[in-house]
Amino acid sequence: MSIENEHVYTDDWKAFPMREPFISKVVVDICTGGGEELNKASTILEMLTGQTPIQSRARQTIRDFGIRKREPIAVRVTLRNERAEEFLRKAMKAKDDVLLLKNWDDDGNFAFGISEHIDLPNVKYDPQLGVQGMNITVCVERPGYRVKRRRRRKAKVPYKHRLTPEESMVFVKNKFGIEILEKERERTYLF
Repeated sequence: MSIENEHVYTDDWKAFPMREPFISKVVVDICTGGGEELNKASTILEMLTGQTPIQSRARQTIRDFGIRKREPIAVRVTLRNERAEEFLRKAMKAKDDVLLLKNWDDDGNFAFGISEHIDLPNVKYDPQLGVQGMNITVCVERPGYRVKRRRRRKAKVPYKHRLTPEESMVFVKNKFGIEILEKERERTYLF
């Protein structure tokens, strides 16, 4: 799928460098529901990213799933700068360099999932760890978004400076060389 006026965005970024988006952070999380699987997921995340993961806790008790409030149920890692881009390239290879339109939100961020961590390049199957799926959330911003997060003198990001999903798609498409589709391709199985 080609995005309308793709060249307009790239020309704008060349003329005004402070409008060119960048990858702010990549959050990788594995939700297991607790127990021994959580330790395995933590080991897998540390092996893949080279960072120590932190635990996420349940907000409420859900009896049907056997989850209690404040019980650790997931692990996650936040990657920034070169590590984020390097991991994102690997994750895109696992998705065959194809993302869907529905992966983007209104602020230009996008998220996708990988069903098995062994789909990532150069990752071997370990019988002790098993196979885990993961969610990957990517935050795309422009320079200057710090004004809405800083401690003193917080301010809103002006409407003209906000990132649109189309701009984010153009940026990711040019930077990582991926293809963006409206719906998933139909698979053909040859037996």
